[in-house]
Amino acid sequence: MRISPAAVAPLLLAAASRAQAPQPIPLDSAMRAFAQAHALCAADAGALWGVSLCGPIMFVDAPSRAIVASAPDAKGELKPSGGAFVGVLPANQNVANTAVDWSGVRWTQMLWPIPGDEHLRATLMVHELFHRIQGPLGLPPANAGDNAHLDEVDGRYYMQLEWRALAKALEHDGATRDSSVRDALRFRAERYRIYPKAAAEERALEMNEGLAEYTGVRVGNPTPALRTKMALHDLAAHVSDQTFVRSFAYATGPAYGLLLDRYAPGWRRGLTPSASLDSLLRRAVHAGATGNIELIAKRYGGDALRAAEVERDRKRQETLALNRRKFVDGATLTLEFRHMNVQFDPRTLQPLADAGTVYPTIHVSDDW
Repeated sequence: MRISPAAVAPLLLAAASRAQAPQPIPLDSAMRAFAQAHALCAADAGALWGVSLCGPIMFVDAPSRAIVASAPDAKGELKPSGGAFVGVLPANQNVANTAVDWSGVRWTQMLWPIPGDEHLRATLMVHELFHRIQGPLGLPPANAGDNAHLDEVDGRYYMQLEWRALAKALEHDGATRDSSVRDALRFRAERYRIYPKAAAEERALEMNEGLAEYTGVRVGNPTPALRTKMALHDLAAHVSDQTFVRSFAYATGPAYGLLLDRYAPGWRRGLTPSASLDSLLRRAVHAGATGNIELIAKRYGGDALRAAEVERDRKRQETLALNRRKFVDGATLTLEFRHMNVQFDPRTLQPLADAGTVYPTIHVSDDW
């Protein structure tokens, strides 16, 4: 990773601003969220993955680093307060929606505030609860690669066509659903034909964030209708992301998972990180790569979509040139990682070809 020296001062100013603007987490709101999370995982009772999703939760307010937790830590850093446990997260710990080991406990950590909408909140909390137990399930996070192809015209084009076909499949039954599933798989196969490394890179992220979001949708929403509604929300919400390289799986994971529930019940048994959701669904529906891809694309608004992506790519090339001047050409500072903690917004990443990936918003702590 290369960091421009000019970026250091704004980071220090931002840190000072956070320290000066504490925003405590209301205990009553946190307690209601803890109760909702417990009710959801207790209702599941380990049915989805064979183990309970319940576990210690901490909410963290990023500006003040204030913690409200559902359980005590092992080292006494948190103090009891109103049925919860409160404290301050040390500066060497990052703040993110993730599973984290801190003060002798494996936590589900979530940024405060959490969504106000009941179903969005439930989906998020269960998503993060999954991350805490995915290692023992034999599904630990794997290196997802850069997925840089998802910032190129064809990568974005076929991803969005796939999303549109998945949405149509979720909205319909019978022959329409079957044909829409095959269209989605056809778009994915074409993307993998153009980008041979895409299958492995996408699979790694889909088997991490995709499975987590599927779990959030399945357990966080009590009826099939609500699950479908949330999966459709995920498919629509990420269209506006600046880049799909680290966010696409939040959209595809629930869609593939719910469709697998319909076509291949029990697909989760024996799942491993080397599996892929698209391959499982392809086998379940006996889909092959047939049909003229451009004619299929026209049914999903392909002409207008491609024109929009060509225009976006013109602007992307300007950003690539700027980033190359800033982070590759001329003097650079290289920092080696030893025990790093990193937090960033996955919707903002900017692939920079063989040079790596630019993270416009990032916080890194290490043994500097």
